[in-house]
Amino acid sequence: MRNLAKELQAELKQTFTGTREAAPEWVPRLADGDDPGYHLPGSAVWTVHGDMPTIVAGIRALLMQALHPGALAGVHDHSRFREDPLGRLAGTIRWIFTVSYGSTDAARAASGWVLRLHESVRGEYVDGHGIARNYAANDPELLRWVHIAFTDAFLSAHKIWGRPIPGGPDAYVREWAQAGELMGVESPPLSEEAMRRQLDHWYDAGELRSDEKVAETVAFIRNPPLHPALRPGYRVLFAAAVASLEPKYRELLGLRTARLGPIPLPVRLATKVTLAVVHLALGRVGPSEQAARDRLRRLGYQG
Repeated sequence: MRNLAKELQAELKQTFTGTREAAPEWVPRLADGDDPGYHLPGSAVWTVHGDMPTIVAGIRALLMQALHPGALAGVHDHSRFREDPLGRLAGTIRWIFTVSYGSTDAARAASGWVLRLHESVRGEYVDGHGIARNYAANDPELLRWVHIAFTDAFLSAHKIWGRPIPGGPDAYVREWAQAGELMGVESPPLSEEAMRRQLDHWYDAGELRSDEKVAETVAFIRNPPLHPALRPGYRVLFAAAVASLEPKYRELLGLRTARLGPIPLPVRLATKVTLAVVHLALGRVGPSEQAARDRLRRLGYQG
């Protein structure tokens, strides 16, 4: 049993960080820096990003982001997500945790690195109205879509399976707007209501669409190349991400909530149990948070 637990822990670390070691090489560097960073212990960002529902949120964010044809074209045409999905996931996690837990210099550097990667991501796509358009990954509108889809996913999953958020949902949207600004998002929403209005605008204006590329992407997200030990848990978490979506987005994605015939399956409870197992395997305090606490202690922060 102990060997099985260690193997599960190692596979989870490999999946989320790209290494089976205790922590990837960039994590200890979060202890460096001469300021507390943009976010502190007890903040809404630390509460949400330090909790297990982020795993569900990541799946939901990928599903939602696929609905914007410009964003999906960039991933489909330029990303190696099919050949190296875990590498792409590890890179995304590195950026999230660096902005959440790193110094301001580290957060700016990580965001600048992502933006430089985006400079070559250009091409053409067909929008929700059937009109051919050019795209660039650093276009303000695409950056805004990715930021809001991310924020919505992480907030929505946390509201279902997470702890109370200090300051409530608005505090998380407001605090994480800083990450949007670092990524070039102009005037990101500062409240949950403003974020929902923007999402509704895209939907009502017909900017989102479903096509063969979306179906292909959804199929990949539903069944990624994971270690066999992780697949049963992932199926539960994928069902959780689907259940957390608004019905109109589920319909666009061609997805349905998990059922056994006409009977809905207890996805919320199954997800709670699965996340508890993951939490037990990974530990109570993640290495990124611990590195940030080490930096804060060195700087004399008393929070």
